[in-house]
Parts: sequence; structure tokens; C-alpha cells
Amino acid sequence: MSRFVRASKYRHVFGHPAKKEYGYENIKVTNSAWDTNFISASGQYISVNWNASGGGAFAILPLPSPFQTVSGFPQKLPDSLPLARSHTAAVLDTDWSPHNDSIVASGGEDGKVMIWKVEASAFEGWGQEDWVPQDFDPVARIDGSPRKIGQVLFHPTAANVLASASGEHTIKLWDLANTEEAKSVLTGHGDAIQSLSFNPTGTLLATTCRDRKLRLFDPRAGGEAVRVVDSHGGIKGSRVVWMGDLDKIATTGFSRMSDRQVSIWETGGLGNLKTIVLDQSSGVVMPFWSDNNILFLAGKGDGNIRYYEYESDTLYALSEHKSAEPQRGMCFLPRRSLNVGECEIARAYKVQSSSIEPIAFIVPRKADSFQSDIFPPAPSSEPSLSASEFFAGKTAPRNVVDLSSGANYASSVPPPTIPAAIPTIPA
Repeated sequence: MSRFVRASKYRHVFGHPAKKEYGYENIKVTNSAWDTNFISASGQYISVNWNASGGGAFAILPLPSPFQTVSGFPQKLPDSLPLARSHTAAVLDTDWSPHNDSIVASGGEDGKVMIWKVEASAFEGWGQEDWVPQDFDPVARIDGSPRKIGQVLFHPTAANVLASASGEHTIKLWDLANTEEAKSVLTGHGDAIQSLSFNPTGTLLATTCRDRKLRLFDPRAGGEAVRVVDSHGGIKGSRVVWMGDLDKIATTGFSRMSDRQVSIWETGGLGNLKTIVLDQSSGVVMPFWSDNNILFLAGKGDGNIRYYEYESDTLYALSEHKSAEPQRGMCFLPRRSLNVGECEIARAYKVQSSSIEPIAFIVPRKADSFQSDIFPPAPSSEPSLSASEFFAGKTAPRNVVDLSSGANYASSVPPPTIPAAIPTIPA
């Protein structure tokens, strides 16, 4: 064992769970067996897939903080509360617009994609004596598929562009200003699509699939993937996340022997750089990337959240946040909404059996001033492109925000080149 300890400003990062009264209780999480995160967060709200009778629904709630209570809002939710109910079958996934904290998309077992706009007035008077719950209504409905919509994902830089993954094993990209037909359809998956992730500028899309392949698409070109490689050998749930501006992809999955694994891939030819065995537990591992070059791994049914720092093509284990309460789902807060005064570099929202717990990941420091070395610029809420510009082929660096001043500017990292498709040679 080396006598030297690797220098890292994140070596002492710890998870700070919120006090019980800062989270939410009486959460009725969906019973759906479909594998998504069950929860999504914007800078103002969270959405939670709900266990509701008479079709599908999800709840929309004000964003809880690990540092204080939600002002004027009950910590224990009433049994009857306003829901987003218009799906006729279970809601499988939700995603908040990165450019508008009040707009959320949902996909359901009914094959519909719906867009919802949240008004702050919807939360006035919650739980008071004369209060009557008023359900949310969608502002747009899209016939996404004759089968289910398993995942929805907003484009990171183009305004009002949404990807939806269907039970037909295709991914459709939509311009939300004109939803008569999809702008692009991505094909070639041999089985159920398990997860999808855009690169930071949205010029590439990576997917994992039940056919055990990792694919890379040009989302505007449509058609089949520009790269396809064999991924994790096991058939159980596999996930993918883009590692920020590093031009690397992280995946989680299972080996043929049911070991849980995390793998790192380069994006030029989808070559595997590293695969690490985590353990032999059975829950799907949800990966989350932070631009501090930290990869968070949270297994469904686990009580712990592992986190690693990626440096010099190596994943270095930092620590893990341990808890006796297993997680059913999880999401992370957009970095532009972190509490920099508390040296909070990431925040998770953990779905437990009947509650939601915020967890702040904190670098322990005593300084009162802004710590610029641990807060790289965060993706901004300002889009870089309109939907029409994006689908016309224009590329632009993502807009970022300086977390100390709030100033927005274009990232200095140029958009990556799109790899050419490798021609298939007939047998």
C-alpha cells in the first residue's frame, strides 16, 4: 500500500442528510416495475411518479432544501393532493426543462408525452381547512407511440426540444412548438431502451438497451446509431450518463455472473477504457455526473451512495454516504441552484418508501468567501439555440453561469465533432 495520499480537494466530501422536517413525508410512490428514477428536479420543483387510482399521475411539489423547511408548505403531505393526472395509464418518467424551472415533461404507459407548466399559485393554501385540491392540466399532449413511453429527456442546449423513448424501441425528437410529427426518429435498438443521455451540447445521444449494446447516435440525422458496441454482459438494467465535457461516457450494469459494474468509454470509437466490479447486489445502479468530475452511484434498494473522482483516466473512490433507509429512486439538483454558501457541490433527492430526503454533498471548509476552485461554471438556464436552429444543423457551445456572480456566458469548450457512421460490410 502506498504511503502517499492522492491530493484532492474532494477527498473529504460528505453527504449531509436533511433533518426529517425539511423533507416530505406521506409520499405515495408508484408501484410500477418499470426502471426509471421515479423523481426529477428543477431549480424550483420536484416531480414524483405517484401511485394513483384511475390512470397514471405524478405529483409536483416545491423543491425542498437540506438546510431549511419549505416556507408555508406542509412537511407531511395531505392524503389528497393536486396531481398531474391526464395520463390514462401509469406515468413512467418525468423530466424538467433545463431552460425553464416551471416546465416538466411526462411519459406514460399510455404512449402519450405531456408537457406541463407549473404556476406558483398552485401551492397557495395547501392543507388548510377550506382548501380544495385542483389537479394540474397539461399545456400540450403528444401521441408519442402506440406503445408505452419509457423515458423522456429534454435537450441540454436547444430550447423546447424533447427526446422520448418508446416501447417500439425507437427514440423520437420533438420540437415542442410543432408536435404533429417527430423531427427525428432514432432506430436500431433490438429490445427495450433502458436509458439515454445527451452530451453537454446535445449533438450526440448515448443509449443503453436490453439487447446489451451501447449506442451512440447523431440525434438530428435520425436512423441507426453511428457507433454500436457490446456493453455489460447481463440482461438486467443498464444505465448511461455523459461525463460532462470529458468526451467520455459512464455506464452501469451487470456482468453475466450478475456482478454490478461501472464502465468508462471513450466516445470516438466507443472503446472501453475501464470496468470496475462494484458488488453482487441486485438493484439497478443509477449514475449521476457532476462537473466537479465526480461520479455518484446509487443502487436501487441500497442505503448507500458511492462517489468517485475521475482523474487521469482513473476512477478514484472518494467515500460513500451510508444510510439504513434504502432508496427507491433518486435525482440530482441542477448545479446552478446549489447553496454555494454552504460549500454544497451536489444535492441528491432520495425517494424512500414513503418520504423524500434531500442530501447535500459538502466540501468541509471554514472560509466565508466564494470557493471558486470547487464551483466550476454550471449549465445555465439560457438556451444556446432555438429548436429550429438545432434541427437545421447549427451547433453552439452551451451557456454556463458563474456561480459567484450569476453572470451567463458561452462555454469555452467547443462542441465535439460527430463521428462518421462506420459502414456495415455485407457478409
